[in-house]
Amino acid sequence: MFANTPYEDITYENRNGAAWITINRPKVYNAFRGKTIEELIHAFLTAASDKSVGVVVLTGSGDKAFCTGGDQSNHDGDYDGRGVVGLPIDELQSAIRDIPKPVIAAVNGFAIGGGHVLATICDMTIAADTAKMGQVGPKVGSVDAGWGTAYLARIVGEKKAREIWYMCKRYTAQEMMDMGLVNKVVPAAELEAEVTSWCETIMEHSPTALALAKRSFNCDSESIRGISMMGLNAVKLYYDTEESKEGVNAFNEKRKPNFRQF
Repeated sequence: MFANTPYEDITYENRNGAAWITINRPKVYNAFRGKTIEELIHAFLTAASDKSVGVVVLTGSGDKAFCTGGDQSNHDGDYDGRGVVGLPIDELQSAIRDIPKPVIAAVNGFAIGGGHVLATICDMTIAADTAKMGQVGPKVGSVDAGWGTAYLARIVGEKKAREIWYMCKRYTAQEMMDMGLVNKVVPAAELEAEVTSWCETIMEHSPTALALAKRSFNCDSESIRGISMMGLNAVKLYYDTEESKEGVNAFNEKRKPNFRQF
């Protein structure tokens, strides 16, 4: 399937041992579809097996968005991929966590919905001062009932995590750093240079020590993987309901959803 790279929805570049994986769908604010997720999984596994790669950077194309989650215009009930909800999102999330190398999210713009979850589960996050982050699921008939909720609460605390999901507000990069979801905020024009500097520092360190550190960090939250799988099965059942479909239809029709009818 990927014999003739470059990819269609992403780009992959090895920059002196740093694998830069970029979601390249700027016209839809780097929202992902089934093909995007499949390519991202392949790219992360490629980086995992490449001994010359010591660190991975995940970012979005352009200056508008890091990733805005699932492409709702492509949501036909089960998207167009495989996996429990028609997208192997669990495999991508696992790839980010399981790759034995640090993963840095370079948030260059909107990190909304599923994009916000991806930034959350990366090992570290560096954001441009123009970035906006937050959740949108309950506004469009969706939810990430796993890493996006349980793991989020470990980072920001229960009260703030519930606020993020229940209120669906957008937060500045500085606000997210104050919550502990972002490691550093820099001017947008300096984002790439700052991330590159972090990558260069990581490349000076022992890859085995880094891999062991990542494994040990992951051990403490590994139970969330089971929560995520159970949650995905529940979400699949939810996506089949008229209530969830109302959220998608309202988004595509550019109107407010009428969830209360259900």
